[in-house]
Amino acid sequence: MQLSKIPKIKHSNADNFFLLCGPCAIEGEEMAFRIAEKVVEITDKLHIPYVFKGSFRKANRSRVDSFTGIGDEKALEILAKVSEKFDVPTVTDIHEASDAAFAAHYVDVLQIPAFLVRQTGLVVAAAKTGKVVNLKKGQFMSPESMQHAVRKVTDSGNEQVMITDRGTMFGYQDMIVDFRGIPTMRQYAPTVLDVTHSLQQPNQSSGVTGGRPDMIETIARAGIVNHVDGLFIETHFDPANAKSDGANMLDLAYLEKLLTNLVAIRKTVTSL
Repeated sequence: MQLSKIPKIKHSNADNFFLLCGPCAIEGEEMAFRIAEKVVEITDKLHIPYVFKGSFRKANRSRVDSFTGIGDEKALEILAKVSEKFDVPTVTDIHEASDAAFAAHYVDVLQIPAFLVRQTGLVVAAAKTGKVVNLKKGQFMSPESMQHAVRKVTDSGNEQVMITDRGTMFGYQDMIVDFRGIPTMRQYAPTVLDVTHSLQQPNQSSGVTGGRPDMIETIARAGIVNHVDGLFIETHFDPANAKSDGANMLDLAYLEKLLTNLVAIRKTVTSL
């Protein structure tokens, strides 16, 4: 995948990691604009290629009463408005083959959720839109097995594909990142580390996923040191009251310091 081929991507020639960042779910236009404005300001200052992330629908929920979205078309229209207003590309996840062409009208990158990355029909439908496809590594899959998911995209005539590691199940209620997987998956496609989802604590008795946001910088630093191509970070200006995945999101107020530190580490690593 060539980063420069993502529409509206800036700083693609910078010797830097790229960033997929935004709220877990689109809760409304004002919140999406508020987050995008701040992240664009930071990434422009640090010359980080940036893609705004927001889910138009949350299909994988533990409980039937969990927030799933504000309406598919309404959320996708907000993503399109973010792209137009801030001149940045956008990414959203899809859950059914029929979502692919629908979402492709509004966003630049289609993301396949980790639990669904083995679903051939879904992956092929995303590939056939011609959009960049981001394949989340299944929590239950080895890094080596992701080569087959990548091949489903390329065999469908689409070379614009990347992989995102979001941790591997460790017991029943915890995730762990095996950093040996990064160089393995980079053999198949550019590789992203999903910092915030890697710190989830799923399967809680309450039916609400927990997390360890205090470990975000630790995991992100390790990813940069191990030459990951990009980072995926979910952020919100009020994580405690976010409607989805607030327990593992980064408070937006801490994003600039984190990225500044990571850029410095990247420069050191690439100079060695």
